[in-house]
Amino acid sequence: MRTGSGPGVTRAWRGGAAGTGVRAVLAPNPGPMTLEGTNTWVLRAPGPAPGGGAVVVDPGPAGVPQHLAVVHEVAGPVALTLLTHHHRDHTGAVAEWTALTGSAVRGADSDSPLREGERIQAAGWNLEVLATPGHTADSVCLLIPEEGVLLTGDTVLGRGTSVVPWPEGHLGDYLDSLTRLISLAREGVVRTIAPGHGPVVTEPLDFLNALLAHRRERLDQVSAAVRAGARTASEVVTAVYGDLGETLARAATATVRAQLAHLGHDPA
Repeated sequence: MRTGSGPGVTRAWRGGAAGTGVRAVLAPNPGPMTLEGTNTWVLRAPGPAPGGGAVVVDPGPAGVPQHLAVVHEVAGPVALTLLTHHHRDHTGAVAEWTALTGSAVRGADSDSPLREGERIQAAGWNLEVLATPGHTADSVCLLIPEEGVLLTGDTVLGRGTSVVPWPEGHLGDYLDSLTRLISLAREGVVRTIAPGHGPVVTEPLDFLNALLAHRRERLDQVSAAVRAGARTASEVVTAVYGDLGETLARAATATVRAQLAHLGHDPA
């Protein structure tokens, strides 16, 4: 989910690949909060994988069987399904997906949460779990070390900025998560970002630095609005963002509340 504007993308996106064997299937749920739609990521190792099959990340929204059919066709047998966080545009299809594939599911509100630093081996892939709270408390990113690919869910989008929806989201945690990802990009550990919405990012360090700078600029703007007399989150939204459509205004208000709480003000 996103709100407002943010750093640009590195290239135009048509829902393709983020690395060898790492491919997005775009769910048909476009909108102001989902950009072109939710990216369901299929990790299918080239050549015969131990145990066969693929790893699928975020099967997408409920009630779109044609999307699941395409994902299944691309994936083949599914060894494991992973969830980056609990929001329904990423997880709504879990019940339909497991009925279709019989796949085990881990992450978010499943019976098997993902843990910071955990290493997962499945279908020929080695994945590392990075806890990246902020957008939600349960948000994780999934690193493919050999490829330098980071699957970010809604922690980092391919375009625009992710909502930090107070009180579910926590801006301090989000800024810490961004700082951690910047360090990994600077070290060359992360070379490509495969987001939950929007295009693949092929210059992650510049992108993440711009995203963090944009967040800090917004905090300065919120502080200035409060000093100028804005008394409520809605008044801050008007001062900082101007006129927005209903959906984006609602998302901006949730994020402004998180910003106000971070700055020590009443988030009401």
